Amino acid sequence: MTPGPTTAATLETALLAPHTTLGLGGPARRLVRATTADEVVERARAADGADEPLLLVGGGSNLVVGDAGFAGTALLLDHRGHEVVERDADSVVLHAAAGHDWDALVADTVADGLGGLECLSGIPGRTGATPVQNVGAYGVEVADLLVGVDLYARRTGRRGPAAASDLDLGYRTSRLKGARNVDGEIVLGVRFRLTTDGLSAPIRYAELARVLDVAPGSRVPVADAREAVLGLRRAKGMVLDPDDADSRSAGSFFTNPVVDTETAARVAARTEERGQVPVTAWPQPDGRVKLSAAALIERAGIPRGHPGVHSPVRVSTKHTLALTHRGGGTTDDLLALARDVRDHVAVAFGIVLEPEPVLVACAL
Repeated sequence: MTPGPTTAATLETALLAPHTTLGLGGPARRLVRATTADEVVERARAADGADEPLLLVGGGSNLVVGDAGFAGTALLLDHRGHEVVERDADSVVLHAAAGHDWDALVADTVADGLGGLECLSGIPGRTGATPVQNVGAYGVEVADLLVGVDLYARRTGRRGPAAASDLDLGYRTSRLKGARNVDGEIVLGVRFRLTTDGLSAPIRYAELARVLDVAPGSRVPVADAREAVLGLRRAKGMVLDPDDADSRSAGSFFTNPVVDTETAARVAARTEERGQVPVTAWPQPDGRVKLSAAALIERAGIPRGHPGVHSPVRVSTKHTLALTHRGGGTTDDLLALARDVRDHVAVAFGIVLEPEPVLVACAL
């Protein structure tokens, strides 16, 4: 049973599985909740003072926890709220607490006629995670809109703002992610610059433009863009729905690989030899090419629904990039499936896919 909101420092159960969208993972040694930014800092300092490993848990939508659990303190980030902090003739700066539900924030901006975040609709998780991995979808990345973040650095004890330009934002990464986060910085709040004319960001993603029946680069009412994005995501099982087993995942399990032109040409040649539809490729500003991980998986012989309807974990029946848990499985089951998918792609194309979720007390 998932504990309800509370300001109590220590929760009665340390189970982590109910706090992840996969519903997998063992217990933490200690599970605490923070409902304000000050509490986040206080709980983190307490763990560090006790020389206790610390795991930050938001919506659990990008988290894979090992079956043995986490030998430390898991901190649930549950501080919420958002407000406009700056305004000019055609835009505002919106500040949101890091623990605020991301899609709820997007929905509120759309309801207020603010443009920019609508193409990131339906993504599960908390707001503070979005700059950490530079979340992106349907032609928009957090980096396009991010003004800055509020940080607490565990190593130095410093607490204060940082500009987006200081975060080294890249494709699904930033200096706040994983081993790059040398100061153990925790995101406490996030600031976005949004437009006020009620129109979306330019529609760059071809599939979304087709659904909206507009030319690429067009702007549409924010509510129309959000509705179209949610429809596309639902069709792929990428919107959390208790009635849809395909949505019980960690989202895209692998990132789209960015490769040199020689590798991209080799992939194209191999698919042509097999008479397959080419793998979708996007040229990058640095001369490299981003390839569709989903297409690589499919061309490597992993179908939707693999490995079978009776398995507790399997590839989504709607989208090969999502690995789903249908109850009764383990993290080891999930990792075995991930290795199978990864190895098929490596054998077929010589590309090793990298996992997108954070792996805790487990590894591929």
